[in-house]
Amino acid sequence: MEAAAKPRYGGGRDALIDAAIRVVAREGMRGLTIRSVAAEAGVTHGLVRHHFGSRDALVEATLVRSVEMAIDSSSLAPGRGQIEEISSDLASTVESQEELLAFQYELLLEARRRPELKKHVERMYDDYTAAAQGELERAGFGNDPLAARVLFAALDGLALQQVVFGKPERTDAGVELIHALFEALLGQRAEES
Repeated sequence: MEAAAKPRYGGGRDALIDAAIRVVAREGMRGLTIRSVAAEAGVTHGLVRHHFGSRDALVEATLVRSVEMAIDSSSLAPGRGQIEEISSDLASTVESQEELLAFQYELLLEARRRPELKKHVERMYDDYTAAAQGELERAGFGNDPLAARVLFAALDGLALQQVVFGKPERTDAGVELIHALFEALLGQRAEES
């Protein structure tokens, strides 16, 4: 395996986070070490320790950044409040961010074996659910945490299946069905009020 180009000055932390994502996507959480990240980034392991101090701090920083990157690149970022726009680009987002999502799913499963990771994974899901909640509020749902959790769970399941099996057309069809279901639910709520 050829090491990545050395990070530009001032970009070391982000380059190391990117390297950690690639290592975990390729080798799983068990393959994530200070040395493996250093090798992937083409730097010394001392630089990784300088930026993060420990493997756990690296994992936490990588998880936080991965959620920011995923939300920023998706239709869960603040939109115009249209149901049909919520995650309408999910299949292409999954394709372009497959390593990032694989990292998150690996961490999710690792949290079952390592309880100290659970708080980080819960925060990740809370952040995603909050983004879904914001989009539903803009679409007229009001404050409905359960609807946001269900919306995110459906989108998360579609993304996971695409990471594992490919088939973006299934993701697109699933997102269309989610839009139809939430439009119907919104219409039902409007009739009831």
